[in-house]
Amino acid sequence: MLGIGLLLVTVPSAWASNRTILVFGDSLSASHGLRPEQGWVALLAKRLLKQGYRYRIVNASVSGETTTGGLERLPHELRACRPGIVILELGANDALRGLPLTLAARNLAAMVRLARAAGARVLLIGLLLPPNYGPRYTQQFAAMYPHLAREFRLPLVPFLLAHVALDSHLMQSDGLHPNARGEPLVLNNVWPYLQPLLGRVP
Repeated sequence: MLGIGLLLVTVPSAWASNRTILVFGDSLSASHGLRPEQGWVALLAKRLLKQGYRYRIVNASVSGETTTGGLERLPHELRACRPGIVILELGANDALRGLPLTLAARNLAAMVRLARAAGARVLLIGLLLPPNYGPRYTQQFAAMYPHLAREFRLPLVPFLLAHVALDSHLMQSDGLHPNARGEPLVLNNVWPYLQPLLGRVP
């Protein structure tokens, strides 16, 4: 499944580089199956503007992206937009392909280090797997994000799809991606952990 979620939302006045938020994820952040404006990242841009936060949003999320692909792409994205905040949402495709979680954790850690070296703060997005992947693998996957958050002292969204993933009315027919009704709830899961990174409203 290929595709890229590209979204650039600007505000009327100039911004410093630390007023850019880079959303760096996979199809869960790339509005897969939806119009771009229906996804949680576009909804985030609207909320920021409505509440007076003068931020630019760059959505560099790619459907099907693994942590290995993300690690290859991230240096270019950091140079291109010089974000003050990076929202890192990757790992699900590693798990869906049965790739070693040690590799995923190592790649995520490397991306955190790259973002910090570029002067950005990182918000880590936690994910969970369906139970059919087996208890040991799903537990190890779920534990990967809190472990990284503790290691790097990162703010962590515990589960991006909390209150959404198990509700068929909020999910697309594939059972993996939220529908347009579910995306606002996804944003609500992210917002409490992102807002403290934003600073005061100018």
